[in-house]
Amino acid sequence: MVANMNEEQPEYLTLMQVSELLKVHPNTLRNWDKSGELKALRIGTRKLRRYKKSDVLKFIEKED
Repeated sequence: MVANMNEEQPEYLTLMQVSELLKVHPNTLRNWDKSGELKALRIGTRKLRRYKKSDVLKFIEKED
């Protein structure tokens, strides 16, 4: 699992951004959120998922 994460990316990443970085289907991220493996923050009235960049980096390090 290789990610191309740099300083230019925002502090909070979208579901699609994280999906592309981790090379997994968006439904996989939704399942990981439900199971607590990689938690997402829910924002706005639509409860959109946002992932903290630091949490994604920790997840990548754990998986290596």
